[in-house]
Amino acid sequence: MARVIPDGWETMQASGPVQRELETLATLSAGLPDDYTVYHAVHWTNVERTHAIYGEIDFVVVNRAGQLLIIEQKSGYLEETAEGLAKNYAGKIKVVSVQMGRTADGLRGKLMRSLNGQGVFIEHLLYCPDYTVRNPLTAGLSPERIVDARRRGELCGLIQAILPAGEDGPLAGRIHGFLCDTIQLETDVSALIGQARTLVTRVSGGLSHWARQLDIEPFRLRVTGTAGSGKTQLALAEYRDAIARGRRPLYVCFNRPLADHFARIAPAGGLVCTFHMLCDQLLRHSGGTPDFSASEAFSKLVADVAHLPVTPAFLFDTVIVDEGQDFAPEWRDLVLRHASPDARVLWLEDPMQNLYGHPPAELPGWVRLRARSNFRSPRPVVKLLQPLLPPGVEIEATAPISTAEVEFLVYRDHAGLLQAVKDGIRMCYSAGFRKNDVALLSYRGRENSRLLGYDQLGPHTLRSFTGNYDACGQPVYSQGDVLAESVFRFKGQSAPAIVFAEIDFEAMGEKEIRRLFVGATRATMKLILVLSERAAGALLEKI
Repeated sequence: MARVIPDGWETMQASGPVQRELETLATLSAGLPDDYTVYHAVHWTNVERTHAIYGEIDFVVVNRAGQLLIIEQKSGYLEETAEGLAKNYAGKIKVVSVQMGRTADGLRGKLMRSLNGQGVFIEHLLYCPDYTVRNPLTAGLSPERIVDARRRGELCGLIQAILPAGEDGPLAGRIHGFLCDTIQLETDVSALIGQARTLVTRVSGGLSHWARQLDIEPFRLRVTGTAGSGKTQLALAEYRDAIARGRRPLYVCFNRPLADHFARIAPAGGLVCTFHMLCDQLLRHSGGTPDFSASEAFSKLVADVAHLPVTPAFLFDTVIVDEGQDFAPEWRDLVLRHASPDARVLWLEDPMQNLYGHPPAELPGWVRLRARSNFRSPRPVVKLLQPLLPPGVEIEATAPISTAEVEFLVYRDHAGLLQAVKDGIRMCYSAGFRKNDVALLSYRGRENSRLLGYDQLGPHTLRSFTGNYDACGQPVYSQGDVLAESVFRFKGQSAPAIVFAEIDFEAMGEKEIRRLFVGATRATMKLILVLSERAAGALLEKI
């Protein structure tokens, strides 16, 4: 069975051409032996100009020798013109052979530059599973390089005939590194809480590219990146890389929901936990038992662990601190002491998401990488937030897709709040989002929210954290269609459509701006703000 990169494609739900590509992935995965690696939906970018995507390839198959076969898939109907096979894109005719030639030349040029001019073997193949080519000789491509509807069953056999498995080649590792790093295929940790699905994103010039270009000894990297810049994607890439090299990684964050989610999508072989979970494990390993029923239990846990030595069982080869702005100053050394002497250590933070008022960590001598591009949040969301940012803080709106403007629903009293939330969820459904695509966030914490106490609002049932954990330590959620969470617990995550409600304040200070920033940047496609009259007035004065 061939290896498919990125993984997680089996859980993706799609329709139309994307569904056809997933079917092709299943065919390639099952039909090719493990001598082959298949890269799916490969995009590459001029990272100096983040929007200049100048090529697109549906699949790249790589054999053991590091030789490549580009597969361009054209689903649906094609036209046979005088210039050759063509595809109609909303009235614009594009000749397939020209598209394939341009993308192949772009890939070859960029790959050779990364290999310092060394030659690469690149073949090509057109796959049109829904169309039978009537005149192969005039299609603009060699007939042997066309797999149409009549030959769908021969796809894997033809690939192996064009690109034999070969023997391990000296450039194979560098070519795989190029496809993974420079083209920047990473797993996007944008799934809803309680689900274990993996989405794939194409990050243009993101952190996973730049961070891997740094040569630091010892490796101490502090990444100060805005929401949506790919910090957690970088964390996952580092974590996976450590596992692949036979080393033990440690991922630590503050929020339990983020740790639970990261643990579900990360490979086995390391430790994923919150800071307090790490303290708990260290204390129990030494023979102690924390008393969480006592007052100030978590403060006492930290104090008790501070006096304990770190045994070899709790030393790691890679240490990743995510959401570092949430860490109290005294926690810094308690986390970093778990790094072995030659460990790679990363501290990922966003000062604008500091909801607990902790001062920034002091990390003298560390290399700092700043990331101001937000690839995740819709551009209208970033445009809304930009006037609210303090001096010196910049965000670049670099989301690759255009979306609707931010919508505002204003309420006067509690009854008005409930009606506005119901209207907001209905608006998301009307826009085509499914129940699992929508998350309802409260501006308030769980203890102070009046909204999160509801199990149902009109026809909409809510799924929320019960405060309990099952025998495996996983959080227990109530039954419902729409995830309902506080903005505090949803940090570090995102959903396609966000209804951000219970937004109420008299004036917009630093605390209010940060909380609004965190909630708004959780949306990847649609954002609806449900504000009180006074909060709406204060916001309008700022924007």
